[in-house]
Amino acid sequence: MNFVLESGDILSSSANCIVIGVQQEKPLSGSSLSADKATDGLISELISSGDFKGKKSETLTLHRPSGLSTGRLVLVGLGSEALNESAYVSVVNAAAAAIKATPTTSAALFLSEAEVGNRDANWKAEQQVIAIESAHYVFDELKSEKAPAATLETISIHASGVNEDNLNKAQATAKGMALTKTLGNLPGNVCTPTYLAEQAKALEAKSDKLSVTILEESDMEELGMGSLLSVSRGSEQPAKLIIMHYTNDGDNQPNILVGKGITFDTGGISLKPGAGMDEMKWDMCGAASVFGTMQAIIDIQPKSNIIGVAVAAENMPSGNATKPGDIVKTMSGQTVEILNTDAEGRLVLCDALTYVEKYNPKSVIDIATLTGACVIALGHHPSAVYANDDELSKTIVESGLASWDRVWPMPLWDEYQEELDSNFADMANIGSRAGGSITAACFLSRFTKKYKWAHLDIAGTAWHSGGKKKGSSGRPVPLLVDYLLKQA
Repeated sequence: MNFVLESGDILSSSANCIVIGVQQEKPLSGSSLSADKATDGLISELISSGDFKGKKSETLTLHRPSGLSTGRLVLVGLGSEALNESAYVSVVNAAAAAIKATPTTSAALFLSEAEVGNRDANWKAEQQVIAIESAHYVFDELKSEKAPAATLETISIHASGVNEDNLNKAQATAKGMALTKTLGNLPGNVCTPTYLAEQAKALEAKSDKLSVTILEESDMEELGMGSLLSVSRGSEQPAKLIIMHYTNDGDNQPNILVGKGITFDTGGISLKPGAGMDEMKWDMCGAASVFGTMQAIIDIQPKSNIIGVAVAAENMPSGNATKPGDIVKTMSGQTVEILNTDAEGRLVLCDALTYVEKYNPKSVIDIATLTGACVIALGHHPSAVYANDDELSKTIVESGLASWDRVWPMPLWDEYQEELDSNFADMANIGSRAGGSITAACFLSRFTKKYKWAHLDIAGTAWHSGGKKKGSSGRPVPLLVDYLLKQA
């Protein structure tokens, strides 16, 4: 799809689908007033008859409205209250769904007219791009009957003051989200650690600024990554440590992303319940978000030095699998008593976090679907952020707000560390049930003392469980892209 910026009014638009916002119980204004006048009061009549009320995210599609050259006019309700960010995102998502329901080839959006707190036209344009792209995302790679190809080709965003770079950023972000969704949606028999390594090589082929290194299990053995390898021992699929290095300013310290990539998580010997286990293919969404972010970065091409690391392994039970009570030695030299093999994400991440010390990073952010406890604590709206540096945490929170891919800061206090005490090793891999997301972050913090580090627990935001929305969300790609561009 091709997104363009336009400044003309509704009467000059040549798009065959025009989208305007209508406030509830308020006088028509802007494009809605222009459309009403051009159609001889049609919108006013629809409101007065009760056929359209203008409730938030309500839509109505009018075909060949007399007085306008367009084939379709889509009315989108803005509600009766001032729009906040969440309400605006809901509105543009509803508009995108209404457009997708038509066979239109071109659309013009006049939704930047709506006031959204102190958000500028750039922010509103970015949300429209992401909404349109997300609405048209289809995962049918493994279906014998494919979805009809999208007819929409050109989308005009009508707004003044929008920077072309912001529009390009939004398109690149949406493309990265689509890759993240696809990787997250693929089943474990397709999306193996080896498959992820192949996808990294495919990204490398797209850009002369990206170089890829794949560490095999033999390499990990030599490096002493006993913790990471303890997770893959029960699987026939070999683990991979995938390093994607984007270099467009090699003199600067790199900002590093490290993604958990458990391509299927049975829980290992600490076997998960069977119900819902099919969704455990999504336990690699942290790694998938790193892939999506790197995809966006090679499209945007910032002057920056960025490394994306995907720690890929499969957690399976077998006669060779790690057992509860086993003790493993990490790359850092610290030992871990594995009390529960289903707390495997931290076991693969800790060795990767030690490995990236070699790059002398400016910052390191790990991204992981790490704990169900995070979902209990925060639900499905924000991701959790933990950090060993207050400024880094603040910057990530700000990027979450800027991109509307929000995070909530959580405590990383010393009082929680004692939960990880072990009688037999330097630490246990789990604490008590209370504060499970916090103690998981505490575990990771023990391997990140040599650099500025943050941990994103995306267990509640990376995936939609059950129903028609079941699948990967593409988060937190918008947050990560915004953060990295602010560092450039």
